[in-house]
Amino acid sequence: MRRKIIIDTDPGQDDAIAILLALASPEELDVLAIVAVAGNVGLHHNATNARKIIELAGRPEVPVYAGCARPIRHPLVTAEHVHGETGLDGPDLPAPGVQLQAQHGVDYIIDTLMAADSGTITLCTLGPLTNIAMALIKQPAIAPRIAEIVMMGGAYFEVGNITPAAEFNIYVDPEAADIVMRCGAPITMLPLDVTHQMQSTPERLAALLALGNNTGQAAHAMLTFSETFDLAKYGWAGAPLHDPTVIAWLLRPELFSGRHCNVEIELASALTAGMTVADYWHVTGRDRNVNYLRHGDAAGFYKLLLERLARLP
Repeated sequence: MRRKIIIDTDPGQDDAIAILLALASPEELDVLAIVAVAGNVGLHHNATNARKIIELAGRPEVPVYAGCARPIRHPLVTAEHVHGETGLDGPDLPAPGVQLQAQHGVDYIIDTLMAADSGTITLCTLGPLTNIAMALIKQPAIAPRIAEIVMMGGAYFEVGNITPAAEFNIYVDPEAADIVMRCGAPITMLPLDVTHQMQSTPERLAALLALGNNTGQAAHAMLTFSETFDLAKYGWAGAPLHDPTVIAWLLRPELFSGRHCNVEIELASALTAGMTVADYWHVTGRDRNVNYLRHGDAAGFYKLLLERLARLP
């Protein structure tokens, strides 16, 4: 049976690849909508980028909504230094023809979960968790109706990528992340501990270009642009590819491994604000609220990615 998903995102080159992977997998995934959130860049660019991506994939019927333009409490922190001014620098994609939906993205999430049978919709979060937290605040009754929240966010063994202690998506809106972690819905987390293993080596980037379709060319241009920062930062053979691991988990969970443990968000410390404190070794006795993934099969991940992106225009 196809899994119904809503993708909450701040595209972002790696977000774009994740969306393309989902749209290329219609037998397994029914993408109900894409909801934009402020994160990698401002909300306006992210909502525009999401519409560019559905048109690139030949799926203009997938509705796109705009959600929250700022975090719950703090000023917005963005990442143009990685993603470029538009958030999707690299490929020359045309301005989208499809229109943004009029309804606020948070209201769309609430209405859709309340109208659907309980436990039938999965939320796939690729950016800060502001929209999901605000939906939970506005209508707490959605929490037990969520099938699962599958998120790219957090880090423990790999520590931080925006501060020494915090991963970007959690750091941008730690209060939102804290609300989501406490909501009681099943959560699977794809942290930097996994995504740092998924490196876009020159060979893997060349394979994207060799697909010969517009999607492969655009994906190559996206990742060639965004890898520059990480290659200089880490000195690895390739830059990590973060957000597509969320969709890969839905399609091929056997590619990943981890354990069910407690994860809480640090809100107060000046040094560690936004840190995901994962009790991976079960030393506290706190409730185990997250399926925390730690390892992934990079070869299998890129094989899946190439197979699916080859299906698109």
